Amino acid sequence: MKRIYLAIAAIFVSAMAFSQGTLTGTVVDGDMGAPLPGATVMVKGTRTGTSTDFDGNFTLEVNQGSGTLIVSYIGFVSKSIPFSSTGSVGTISLMPDAEELGEVVVIGTGIIDLATDRQTPIAVSSVPIKTIQEKIGTQDVTMTLVNTPSVYVSGQSGGFGDTDMRVRGFEQDNTAFLLNGQPINGMEDGKMYWSNWSGINDIASGIQIQRGLGSSKLAISSVGGTVNFVTKATEMNEGGFGYATVANNNYIKTSAGYNTGISDKGWGMSVMLSHWQGDGYNEGNFGEGQTYFISVGYSPNDSHNFNFLITGAPQFHDQNFTKPIADYLEYGRRYNNNWGTYNGQYLTERRNFYHKPVANLNWDWNISETANLSTVLYASWGNGGGTGNRGDRIRTDEGRIDYDAIYAFNQSVPDGAGGYFAAGGGYVTRASMNLHNWYGLISNFEKQLSDNLTWNVGFDLRTYYGKHFRVVSDFHGLDSWQENIRLIDQNNNHESYGTFGTYKQVIATESFRPSGWAAAFNSYPEDQKIAYSNDERISYGGLFTQLEYATDTFSTFFQGSISNQYHQRFDFYQYADQSLINGTSSQWTGEPLPSDIEPGTDSEKVNNIGYNAKAGFSYTPTSQHSFYANAGYYSRQPYHDNIYLNFTNQVNPLTENEKILGLEAGYGFSSSMFSANLNLYRTSWKDRVVTSSDVVDDVVTFETNFGTEQLHTGVEVDFKFRPVSGLSINGFASIGDWKYQGDAVTQVTDEERNVISTENVDYDGGKVGGAAQTSGGLGLSYRINDMFSVDSDWRYYGDLYSDVGAVKENLKLPAYSIMDAGATFRVPLGANKTKQLKIRANVNNLLNHIYISRLTTTDFVEPGDETYKGINVSNRGYFGWGRTWNVTLRYDF
Repeated sequence: MKRIYLAIAAIFVSAMAFSQGTLTGTVVDGDMGAPLPGATVMVKGTRTGTSTDFDGNFTLEVNQGSGTLIVSYIGFVSKSIPFSSTGSVGTISLMPDAEELGEVVVIGTGIIDLATDRQTPIAVSSVPIKTIQEKIGTQDVTMTLVNTPSVYVSGQSGGFGDTDMRVRGFEQDNTAFLLNGQPINGMEDGKMYWSNWSGINDIASGIQIQRGLGSSKLAISSVGGTVNFVTKATEMNEGGFGYATVANNNYIKTSAGYNTGISDKGWGMSVMLSHWQGDGYNEGNFGEGQTYFISVGYSPNDSHNFNFLITGAPQFHDQNFTKPIADYLEYGRRYNNNWGTYNGQYLTERRNFYHKPVANLNWDWNISETANLSTVLYASWGNGGGTGNRGDRIRTDEGRIDYDAIYAFNQSVPDGAGGYFAAGGGYVTRASMNLHNWYGLISNFEKQLSDNLTWNVGFDLRTYYGKHFRVVSDFHGLDSWQENIRLIDQNNNHESYGTFGTYKQVIATESFRPSGWAAAFNSYPEDQKIAYSNDERISYGGLFTQLEYATDTFSTFFQGSISNQYHQRFDFYQYADQSLINGTSSQWTGEPLPSDIEPGTDSEKVNNIGYNAKAGFSYTPTSQHSFYANAGYYSRQPYHDNIYLNFTNQVNPLTENEKILGLEAGYGFSSSMFSANLNLYRTSWKDRVVTSSDVVDDVVTFETNFGTEQLHTGVEVDFKFRPVSGLSINGFASIGDWKYQGDAVTQVTDEERNVISTENVDYDGGKVGGAAQTSGGLGLSYRINDMFSVDSDWRYYGDLYSDVGAVKENLKLPAYSIMDAGATFRVPLGANKTKQLKIRANVNNLLNHIYISRLTTTDFVEPGDETYKGINVSNRGYFGWGRTWNVTLRYDF
């Protein structure tokens, strides 16, 4: 009988040990002492988890008697908390760490290359969701990275979404930008158009910038660095939010989102919608847009996780271009000459409009405890363009567009039939359209070969089809618009002068509204396209691999990739089709082309092979000290726009891969009160080749500039000091020496590539412009009590030169500094304080400092010239924004 009792007792104890129980606890900021709402709490090895409420509290049902909790929050060092029974685990303090971003990633865990994916360090900074939500205001997402070493952002005065971000002095086409691991740089030219990504502010869970070589395993070259935008995914807990922002110049934004949470069967959905509009800081910079985000997640078991999301940000914004300093001094620093009025109503000549939906399907497969596979299938469909003038513009005395006079002149055009290079003349607003379909597949397999050795291998496939043409967006009283287009001789690919006298005539009678939404659904008949019409196909395939060996004190890695790019161009406008050559088209004027001229619209196909290799090591003698060194070499293929000459099908025979060699080393120190990082870098960029062609007296010549080497060296420091609870002091400084090396060779050849002339141009020592080579900043954040906190950031920029490319003598701009300030007031609501009301206020450029953020010319001062702060007022560029403000009211539930 006693044995039966013992058996029953044992069964009862076992049942108690493995039955479901409740764990509770509180997660706080170990630096500021404040609660961390939205921190993730997971049971290690399972998909059981939850998030903290607005007081940092959590309650979690567990199905085991003991285990380990993984507690994480973006921007903080994650913690493992063992538990052996249910009940309270107490207060869990997380310490800030700007490099910690990986734990926020719940989809594409093997695709999104973050610094945490490799133990060997790199130069990295991260921006948590809290900073994005509180400080972004009306600014582009690029402005969240300004408190980072070697980052310079300019061009805000161009309009919403027109900023330009440089990393270590390199332009945006030399920095890799990734959205959840998928490349988003333009495949034609590598550039970034931030207006297409205005919705990132609303959907980002965090941003990480890796300066220099970075940790990306993809077959891409990041000369300046790599920026990862990590978006929200389907969230675990039910809840939502709503907020409204008001700001200077009639800006208003509203947004709302809701999460269903993950059901018992593993399904969940998150949705978000927002709308914004504003007049812009400068005159004539009105903008308006929306953002939508839908994410559906499904986890059938602990081995598989699927997530589908689609997001887009249709928008339009009116633009301001660089102009002489003299114009700003005469008409004011907010002067913009791209707009005017008609019958008292606002009209603009320059409007950018675009809609680029992005969709991706992620699959994460935990194959075993030592192997996992991550795959993402993605697509984007871009539709939009930019407007401008076509024909005879008329301006007012102040230089703005005189639409009343333009309408009056168009009324005088016979039969309302205007034309370009044709009888009648007149003026229309044209839209230069850029449409594309982009599809890709990325997959990465990771295998833990041993306790210390990890291997990654994967592939990156992309295909892109783009369309470029112009249409009329506003006739301004005309009934039609005629274009006579001189065709190109397909044999030697230049304009057919005199002898052939062949032209294509187009008469446009339809107008197309410049709207992001409209562009997504419009169709554009070929007979309504003016000026040009051409397509291109760009396909890309890459293989990559990484091997890393790591112990507690030492790590080393090797990373390599190889890729192939395929290019082809299709021109439907400049080349004759068969009906035109046969003289059978009613749209054909002039003499037909000779019979020996073959028709054709397809260019030659071009394939380029590229590769890169990176390696490095680190040494961590103690928990406080760490050292690292990395090296990388890239052979990067030229962009599509550099392969084909002068926007024709003529292939540039002189383009070659660019060669980039990067070296970097660093030291890190970390303690409970103070942490700091020191980074040194040297990046050499060679073999930049740009070729153009010309025709004079039916003789074709090619002019090629063999660009000089760009050499960028520098030192970066960033630190964080936490002297007392509630107070945090951050700082950074970067000193760069970015210049051109050696001579540039300009070579002119004929059609047979015989050299006509060669000229050496000495650019040695010329300063690279467009970004401040010396910068620094200090930031302070202080939590006064549980409800109220204040913060401020100060930044300095010096050694800034004009953005004019390679020159021996560049123009230095005046140094300047900016101070921003903000305050947050938080009120917990509800019986269990599970809801929150938050008010955030920002004042940017608090002291209203007047400064020039960018120049695009180098007009030096001559005797008698008018100057501004020592700069010739004939130079063109932008002033930065003066004092601006914004206030946000947010409700979370």
